[in-house]
Amino acid sequence: MAGRLADAISPYLRSHASNPVDWYPWGSEAFDVARERDVPVLVSIGYATCHWCHVMARESFSDPALAAYLNERFVAIKVDREEHPDVDAVHLAAAGAFTRDLGWPLNVFVTPAGAAFYAGTYWPPVPVQGRPSFRQVLDAVTEAWTQRRSDVDTIASELAAALSSAGEAFAPGGDELPEVDLGAAVSALAAVEDTAHGGFGTEPKFPVAPVLRFLLRSEGAGVDLSLRTLRAMAASPLRDAVEGGFFRYATRTDWSDPHYERMLYDNAVLLDAYMSAAARTGESWAADAALGIAGFLLDVLRVEGGVFASAQDSESIVDGTRTEGGYYALSAADRARQDPPALDRKVLTGWNGLAIGALAHTGLALERPDFVSAAAETADWLLAHHVGADGMLVRASLGGSVSTAVATLEDHGMFAEGLVRLACVTGSARYAGFARRLVDGVIDAGLSAPGTGDPVLAARGVAVSPDPSEGAYPSGRSATASAALTLYDLTGDARYRAAAVALVAPLAAPAVGQPIAFGALLDVVARLQGAHEQVVVVVPDAAAPDAGASDAGASVSTSSGGVLGVARTLDRATVVVASESQATELAAAGFSLLESRSTMEGRPTAYRCLDFVCRLPVTSAEALRAQLA
Repeated sequence: MAGRLADAISPYLRSHASNPVDWYPWGSEAFDVARERDVPVLVSIGYATCHWCHVMARESFSDPALAAYLNERFVAIKVDREEHPDVDAVHLAAAGAFTRDLGWPLNVFVTPAGAAFYAGTYWPPVPVQGRPSFRQVLDAVTEAWTQRRSDVDTIASELAAALSSAGEAFAPGGDELPEVDLGAAVSALAAVEDTAHGGFGTEPKFPVAPVLRFLLRSEGAGVDLSLRTLRAMAASPLRDAVEGGFFRYATRTDWSDPHYERMLYDNAVLLDAYMSAAARTGESWAADAALGIAGFLLDVLRVEGGVFASAQDSESIVDGTRTEGGYYALSAADRARQDPPALDRKVLTGWNGLAIGALAHTGLALERPDFVSAAAETADWLLAHHVGADGMLVRASLGGSVSTAVATLEDHGMFAEGLVRLACVTGSARYAGFARRLVDGVIDAGLSAPGTGDPVLAARGVAVSPDPSEGAYPSGRSATASAALTLYDLTGDARYRAAAVALVAPLAAPAVGQPIAFGALLDVVARLQGAHEQVVVVVPDAAAPDAGASDAGASVSTSSGGVLGVARTLDRATVVVASESQATELAAAGFSLLESRSTMEGRPTAYRCLDFVCRLPVTSAEALRAQLA
């Protein structure tokens, strides 16, 4: 084989480099070869920590006879869905026309022009319980391609047209947020609550952390529903009791028998959710869960440069035997004698943005300067290595090598939100300014990622809008809208609020009807429906450390008492902590919320504002609590 995957950025692709399948990476070359040979293309999509991806690789892609058949009749492309999310989204949408059993590995058969005409997920090496073998699928596709080409072309063209029109239906736009009843969304979630074990629906059960964050922003029944689920998950087998991180999902209703991959995005968003739960309740179980997740991020997923790996594998070698989950059944002492499951050390801009925001939030709330410093170190590395000379974001890198994959709206939105949240905690104008630059770029690009998108998809006319629904983490639209809304709170610039409205308005009504798929978007809608509450705490310059390169900021070194102690507990307001000189710098940079903010009598001073109308400054915790009442 040509070994085209050996030097890939993606560890997932590298793991397939020695397969007898003649894999191509995602790119135009494979489609050109398929056109010259007049054969269909297999686009096989997965990710490094996917258990069933490993299984199919061992059973089928490592089989020399099956690989020879595949090589003779197809051109095969291997794609890491995390490196190329737009490629994954397009093919996942197409696969929905052929199977309701969507997931990974995702195997899609397309024409040399890139149009899908058949798809499925995992196929076993032999028929099992009505599921055909992979060889049978290849036979059937070959027969259709060679004997019924007109049927294949009709299916491909009709599906491409349907996907294109579906993508246009919910395109960003609109000047006003439609009136929607978020209480109906809460009721819909309550109707599918698993009252015995927490969570929603039956197996498999996912944490759906964005939904839990939305519920925590509501009142009464919604908050209670979220807290019941968070408490149940914290005490369940879904959480690793030794290292603190959460697994991706459970195959049973009681959260047991999980799939053991541990994802950066799950744990970053769950860290936010548990920290918000701790702020709402003041109860130790929520803070303990948050501390455990933060420990997992910093002790396990953190790699060179202070950034975070994408995930940790579900499989590892324990006492010489490959096992899924066996490592996690061991005690801390026994784990120390084993090699831990491998990390997917690929660095993704967007997912690291989620970690930046969550660690900054937790660091402020729990008075953990090490968490805030870690978030700043991550941000500094990304600003130094994931911003190109042309100012464009990088999607992914590995060991200093940069992927050719284009940065998506997810990257811009999540990184912007992480930076602006970090700026609020550290008082750094540099972080706030770059967050604003990212959101400005999205606005200038028509509420999409700057650039031309994936060039291979665009060249073949299949670059349809991705499915805007969410699952384990916010969509690019929701993350960008959230960042824009926080920028509005800081600047008063109405175009940021308008951008947030345009991004979520077309989906607001559908989201209420399908809340499990739109948690982060509903959270933005809730913020747009409510008043804009802001709290600025200014501390004397003498109380703040020299920020240095990492912009560690004032909030992490100031006493927990007084107004800052109250501000740390606020979860639903935009809270900004800055030294006097930082406040002056932020105001000069256009962040008008900080204009004329200074200390009184050399003491930390709080300004509580509602829709940019501010009360008199106060210096005591009691006075600030009275204003918040």
